[in-house]
Amino acid sequence: MSRPAARAVLALPIVLLLAAGCGATGNGSGDTGSAGSSTTAVTGPSKNATLAAMVPADVAKDGKLVIGTDTTYAPNEFVDDNNKTVGMDIDLGGAIAQELGLTAEFQAASFDGILAGLSAGKFELAMSSFSVNTERLQTVDMVSYFTAGTSMAVLKGNPGSLSLDTLCGHTVAVQKGTTQSDDLAARSAACTQGGKLAITISEFQAQTDVALALTSKRADAMLADSPVVDYALKQTNGQLEKVGNSYANAPYGIGVAKNKGDFAKAVQGAVQAMMDDGTYKKILDKWGVGSGAITKSELNPQTSS
Repeated sequence: MSRPAARAVLALPIVLLLAAGCGATGNGSGDTGSAGSSTTAVTGPSKNATLAAMVPADVAKDGKLVIGTDTTYAPNEFVDDNNKTVGMDIDLGGAIAQELGLTAEFQAASFDGILAGLSAGKFELAMSSFSVNTERLQTVDMVSYFTAGTSMAVLKGNPGSLSLDTLCGHTVAVQKGTTQSDDLAARSAACTQGGKLAITISEFQAQTDVALALTSKRADAMLADSPVVDYALKQTNGQLEKVGNSYANAPYGIGVAKNKGDFAKAVQGAVQAMMDDGTYKKILDKWGVGSGAITKSELNPQTSS
């Protein structure tokens, strides 16, 4: 990708405070550099006293809402050219905190360690493009707020004439701990069971390195969430193209630790309030991901996976 500033950020934790009274979500100024579809600030909501009263005392006492996120997954959450943490989830998370009368503090972590950190009390929410699935629902509660599928990208012109059904024997890049990683493992097993070569699954901690592996021809294809692949196509100046349509659409969920009283219900209420008052749509449109909008937020929605 063309965003070297987003690479290697996991080595040093990043903390971004979103001022609750600044009148903007995201980085607080509305400036997204060249990252978003618009540099226009989105006015955040006011405190909802009813929802704020549902926040557990141990979360509310310091006035902050600590949110774990992987800052390499543009346009959902990433570090822009001005070294600011920005993206759809950053704006939405900041607005949720405002609804609850708190200030959002985002802490960067590796994707595959965020939910464990949430359960261990390191974070108070986990918001990093997590697809809701049965495995995750066993360990945390999840509040739905978006929907996305999996997309596949290859080099421009598709030199290997690849499709999802012809990946046996090829190297495919993917971010570690994602649903796409599990998908590739299942596809590779099917390859070997059918007497074909296994898929070489090249896993990376950062999504930026996944795209780099493909553009540098160290991988033949990559799999990622549909908005992330769409964004990568725009940012690599025509080096990549998408193959086929997205598949396995599923809701994104905000992770909340279990046994936290009404906290998950408060988060769900905050998301639904933003959907109802138009804040949610404005944020998604700002980042060019409005196609993934949903109209109803659910707590622990049913899933087939």
